[in-house]
Amino acid sequence: MACQCRPPSAPQQTDSKFRSALWIALVINFAMFVVELIGGAYANSAALWADALDFFGDAVNYAISLAVLGASLYWRATVALIKGITMLVFALVVLAKVAYAYTLGIAPEAITMGLIGILALIANVVTALILYAYRDGDANMKSVWLCSRNDAIGNVAVILAAVGVFGTGQLWPDLIVALIMASLGLSAGYAVIKQALQERKIKHL
Repeated sequence: MACQCRPPSAPQQTDSKFRSALWIALVINFAMFVVELIGGAYANSAALWADALDFFGDAVNYAISLAVLGASLYWRATVALIKGITMLVFALVVLAKVAYAYTLGIAPEAITMGLIGILALIANVVTALILYAYRDGDANMKSVWLCSRNDAIGNVAVILAAVGVFGTGQLWPDLIVALIMASLGLSAGYAVIKQALQERKIKHL
């Protein structure tokens, strides 16, 4: 068929390198999930909790991606579809967390928030660099790249929010960052779902 726009499966060498990259990303993301979960609770930061939830979601996504390496394009796209839906759900959870934090009206602890944000940024930049080579792959590869990219952008925003909270003593910088992270999750989830649905139609490649 002349309609092939992607190869039926990644080359063996690419699969091996991608598997190693995923394992590194999985360990980094799960470790940062624990750090931000504890730190977010201590600092009372909605943005850190949102980022912790995102780290956990990414760790699960990387684990799922490892499980389907070497599978057909259809099944890789099916898993990517599930991951895209998960990204949308996480974004909605973040929005709910923002609403809850707003009702409490308590400003987060800026120093802790900023330090953890810097640590998370370093972790995500490393992950993004590792996964950068796979950003134009199939929906499965693209989804893990988008996750790492969004996390790095979100961490920069968390750091800026910490500066804003420190300077103003107000809650709103933290909430704005959480809203930004939710919008990133919504847009990335939509992009992954769209590509995955297209790839699922190519059953015999």
